[in-house]
Amino acid sequence: MKAIVCAELGTVQLQERPDPVPGPGQVLVEVEAAGVNYVDGLMVQGGYQLKPPLPFIPGSEVAGRLADGTRVLAFCGLGGFAAKVLVHETQAVPLPDRLDAPRAAGFAQSYCTALYALRERAALTRNERVLVLGAGGGVGLAAIQVAKALGSAVLAAASSEDKRKLAVRAGADEVVGYEGLKDAARAWGVDVALDPVGGELSEQALRALREGGRLLVVGFAAGIPRLPANQVLLRNRSVVGVDWGAWSMANGLANRALLDELLAMPQIDPVAPEVRPLAEAGRAMDDLIGRRVTGKIALVPSS
Repeated sequence: MKAIVCAELGTVQLQERPDPVPGPGQVLVEVEAAGVNYVDGLMVQGGYQLKPPLPFIPGSEVAGRLADGTRVLAFCGLGGFAAKVLVHETQAVPLPDRLDAPRAAGFAQSYCTALYALRERAALTRNERVLVLGAGGGVGLAAIQVAKALGSAVLAAASSEDKRKLAVRAGADEVVGYEGLKDAARAWGVDVALDPVGGELSEQALRALREGGRLLVVGFAAGIPRLPANQVLLRNRSVVGVDWGAWSMANGLANRALLDELLAMPQIDPVAPEVRPLAEAGRAMDDLIGRRVTGKIALVPSS
């Protein structure tokens, strides 16, 4: 089969590899699309906390078919950038007809992170107001739809006009560029800020929180911030860590319930990703880490 292989940190190559053979409790997924996530690029660069031994096949989530033709999505962790991948049978989740393979391939990580962050970590309640940073990326777009499904209004912040337009398509009530974030967020009145960006924007989001506000730390696309502790004390604010990946591995049944709930929500309608051939995996990961991607990217082995 064709697969993207990382044999040396920082680089990947398209290679021919043996088809994987299922063991006890495993199923083989014929990959129709693989979602590209920030964590995939970090693993290839050696910058993620989990460091798989070389060589390895990156790719953490896929959509495809089982041997009996059942359409599934699966969070595989590794091995997804290939024509076929093994997953535990409990991680192959049947797909509703409304989700095609490219949209399904980028679903699990982004949407589960968003729901876990907003409901489980921030205890978001109906009619609270949410600020979403990085609103033109995968987690940001998912967070917009999840927050709306939970009954909240959403202010979406993104770096470009194209990304802001995509946030509107996802359901954001208002959008703002980062240059106007400080004033817009304070005027909006933010109860919960979801932050996959980091850098200097984290402090702006923290300062915008009103009484009892929560800053959700999801990622650091723009670098790890240094937050002033006095701004946490003021107005009884909280800074809350969100590590969905570790939680999902330790709580498989609870995560499956989370995913099933998301797939059943009628308000959830993922924006179609940019589709690229599997051979462009390296460039796709570079573009994602370089923040040159609007929305999601799905890799298609058959092309």
